[in-house]
Amino acid sequence: MKPAVTVLNRDMHDYRHLGAFLQSRRARITPASVGLPPHSRRRVPGLRREELAQLAGISVEYYQRLEQGRASNPSEEVLTAISNALRLDAVEQDHLRVLVRRPRPNTAASEVRPELTRLVNHMTVPAMVIDDLFMVLAANPLASRLFEASGRNLARYLFLDPDARGFYIDWDEVATATAAQLRVTAARYPEDDGLVVLLDELADSPEFRKLWMRGDVEVRTHGVKSFRVPGVGVLTFTYENLEVAGAFRQRLVAFTPHQDSATEAAMELLGTESLGLQRKP
Repeated sequence: MKPAVTVLNRDMHDYRHLGAFLQSRRARITPASVGLPPHSRRRVPGLRREELAQLAGISVEYYQRLEQGRASNPSEEVLTAISNALRLDAVEQDHLRVLVRRPRPNTAASEVRPELTRLVNHMTVPAMVIDDLFMVLAANPLASRLFEASGRNLARYLFLDPDARGFYIDWDEVATATAAQLRVTAARYPEDDGLVVLLDELADSPEFRKLWMRGDVEVRTHGVKSFRVPGVGVLTFTYENLEVAGAFRQRLVAFTPHQDSATEAAMELLGTESLGLQRKP
């Protein structure tokens, strides 16, 4: 039976998920790494609740209530102390604060402004507009040629299409980052019906289920990706994820050929192909 990923998302703000997130972060930290003596009879990995409470300077009883969903609206000081004790990075800290507060409005903008579409089409590198569910909302000819992107959900392709493993050179890394970014979205917009449907479909992938249950969160703003493009070969790009002001939950993603003559030459060829396809009656 497929695990109920949708249930995990649908009830994101019932505080069970706050507890699960805190427990998963506790499990990463060894007592020795924070200066605590080892214990010979340790039944759980990482820090115990009482050890975390000690490091955060709060009572064990309060921290236990927080993990169990019986203590709502913790103060900013408490969240900061817990974040420091758990060594949360900036994305994890934001995720923690989202989990303890009311969800935000959840309707993403599905239409791309005409002006933004024109900008994307005039760009000389592969570029597209996607939402935080990885749905491609607009793509220029180069991106369409590279990703076959028009109308495609990149998360579905990544986890459910066998061809994706051949396309993404670093499939494992991309998959890990994608699941972690979807978890950020799930915390922010837990009642988004589109997200519920997407998670339900992705739960067909054993790899996605494993990554989802790790509870990791991440926000990717830039990086390097390599793709194996049929008829072209391996292309390597640097990419930028740019939030679109005034377009709720949309971002512009642009791919610049890495400082690699082979990729640059291949992009010139793809550009000529795309231009020919545009002019074709």
